[in-house]
Amino acid sequence: MTEPLLRHLIGEQLRLARKQRGETLRQVAERAGVSTPYLSEVERGRKEPSSEILSAITGSLDTSLLDLTRGVTERLAPSPSKGEFRLAA
Repeated sequence: MTEPLLRHLIGEQLRLARKQRGETLRQVAERAGVSTPYLSEVERGRKEPSSEILSAITGSLDTSLLDLTRGVTERLAPSPSKGEFRLAA
């Protein structure tokens, strides 16, 4: 199994955080100072945002880069039986 792209995992984590807050793309994008289409592209794993942009987005979600990377790390945890990468649900 191949490793998933980091930008896809980051996007999934950001979307999950936004949806858990019950917010729209527009609300988060406005607070983060990015365009709604750009945030959408980030969430879909089509854009690789800079660390500054990631910081702005996580801040607008009242979370941190640490929380974001922790979530990504958990998704990449190796499967105990095969030593392969797995995507957590």
